[in-house]
Amino acid sequence: MDKYAHIIDLPHHVSKVRPQMTMYQRAAQFAPFAALTGHSAAISETARLTDKAIELSESECEVLNQKITLLLAHLDGHPYVRITYFVPDLQKEGGKYETHSGLIKSWDEYEQKITFDDNTQIKASKIIDIKGELFDNRAF
Repeated sequence: MDKYAHIIDLPHHVSKVRPQMTMYQRAAQFAPFAALTGHSAAISETARLTDKAIELSESECEVLNQKITLLLAHLDGHPYVRITYFVPDLQKEGGKYETHSGLIKSWDEYEQKITFDDNTQIKASKIIDIKGELFDNRAF
């Protein structure tokens, strides 16, 4: 402390040329900054996990095709079903599995899509499972 004894009691210097900074401006000088813009986002994207698409066996494909055929035969009754399907990731390889439940509204033969009453569309090629009362008492 003896080292600074000669300046300890001096008044705080106030510039005659520059305006005094607000507390907010002074605090901003010590705020952290991102030296590499986008680096944090890139790290987060790399860390985000995705699932691989499941390849159904021949027998599983056959069961799924039978369920879709039965579903299409009962389309007029707008059956309530729960469909599990693969959603590809737009950023990197893989994706995730989602399950959507609802009443079936229509089937697009050309695009091979099922449309629910809430207008959710699912491609038949992405479906891995269909469940519902329509299938409960049937052997596949």
